[in-house]
Amino acid sequence: MLITHDTRCALDTVVDLVNTAPEDDSPDGLPDVDALEDFVRKHNISDVGVLSELDLAAVRRIRGRFSGVFAAQDARTGAAVINELVAAAGTTPRLTDHDGYDWHVHYFAPGASIADHLAADCGMALAFFVVAGEQERLRRCEAPDCRHAFVDVSRNRSRRYCDSRTCGNRLHVAAYRARRKESAG
Repeated sequence: MLITHDTRCALDTVVDLVNTAPEDDSPDGLPDVDALEDFVRKHNISDVGVLSELDLAAVRRIRGRFSGVFAAQDARTGAAVINELVAAAGTTPRLTDHDGYDWHVHYFAPGASIADHLAADCGMALAFFVVAGEQERLRRCEAPDCRHAFVDVSRNRSRRYCDSRTCGNRLHVAAYRARRKESAG
């Protein structure tokens, strides 16, 4: 599956957004407007004005909806959530070539709120996966103590962990130690 630069950026953004949600005892990754501003800067999100508490609340709401896409058991369920997000954002596709990037499509309307911006661009990036029959690539980490979202872009769709150097390695080491302990009896 060909993933364009802007789609890749939107996928990275939606994964990072979903992973800011508090889980178990972890704090919210978007605790305040300053954190939202940092998130916007980190992801080079363009055309964003001054952010407020209302923006923060709206982004938290769509974050929960995007979580539903990664939890969807089938393409139809994921597509329904994506359709709702994109429709509510009032998408207005337009070509642009800003900031030194070649032509690409923005799906948010000029002057859109940060929540609508994210819902439109990230929703369309996820929609491309559903259209391509690749919805199963939108996953949650299989480490029992993690559950972070990620997009499996491996050639053979075999990625199981959000990060093989942390979650994957930790589980492999634990399994190795358990086997050694069992064989030592």
